[in-house]
Amino acid sequence: MKMPVRLMCVATALLAAACSHDDNAALGTLEYDRVTLPAPLSEPIVAIDVREGQHVTAGQVLLRFDATRSRAQVEASIADTERQRAALSELQTGPRREQIEQARSRLSAGEATVRDTTAYVARLGPLLRRHFITPADYDQAVAARDAATGEANAARAALDELEHGTRIERIAQGQAAVAAASAQVKGQRVTLQRLEVTAPRAGIVDSLPFKLGDQPAAGATAAVLLTGDAPYARIYVPAHLRNAVHVGSRATAHVEGKPPIPGHVRMIRNEPVFTPYYALIGDDASRLSWLAEITLDAKPAQGLAAGLPVRVTFDD
Repeated sequence: MKMPVRLMCVATALLAAACSHDDNAALGTLEYDRVTLPAPLSEPIVAIDVREGQHVTAGQVLLRFDATRSRAQVEASIADTERQRAALSELQTGPRREQIEQARSRLSAGEATVRDTTAYVARLGPLLRRHFITPADYDQAVAARDAATGEANAARAALDELEHGTRIERIAQGQAAVAAASAQVKGQRVTLQRLEVTAPRAGIVDSLPFKLGDQPAAGATAAVLLTGDAPYARIYVPAHLRNAVHVGSRATAHVEGKPPIPGHVRMIRNEPVFTPYYALIGDDASRLSWLAEITLDAKPAQGLAAGLPVRVTFDD
């Protein structure tokens, strides 16, 4: 099993520390919390307002993407919302008086047709019995009467539907459509706002992978910030110190050229970052190390650069 290069360097440093009889020390580097800001959409970058290494405040604009397409989508969503609201208003208002009058007229015409066809069938009955007409002629007249009756019934049902107004279920569907369209507008506006990438926290611009005019893919890293008032120490605790190091343990960080910086353990992993594949006992166990993070007092640690090597001793 091969070790990562960085881990090999740390292991070498740990062995060097052991040879110097500094059994109470763990080695590592100074780090800041990294905040990665992704590209919300695949759009060209039209402005970059900061440079790498610049200190920024929370809410400060870092870069901007082309928002032409997103603005058009917002406008389309607003128009669709207005259409849904108009449809809902129509459902709530119910049918117009003119529609009801038209339905009544169709019903009256249908009933008149029923009366006419019914009378025609009655007149054909005696003629059929006296064999003045064929049975086919009589059956055709009966079918016409039945068809007229069906149309009159349909016209009566249509009139009843208009007079009873819109069903509450259709109104509920209209309200849901309006709510969905409004939510779509909010979502499009959020996307539009995100095309202006801002710093979520105060910090230092660590990386701007793309240049002006580039069009990164959606979700690609557009900017990286190092946040926090001061760095913390990321160290590797050797096996012989693991039982003595816990969250909250007092520690002192030593950076070359700087006075000792007090701090405390804020995190230590339960699993070792390197496990020999052949043994976990005896001399081989000394190769184990656990990743830990040390919170340093902000005032003496402020301004220290990320990546500086650090040696941490534990006061306990």
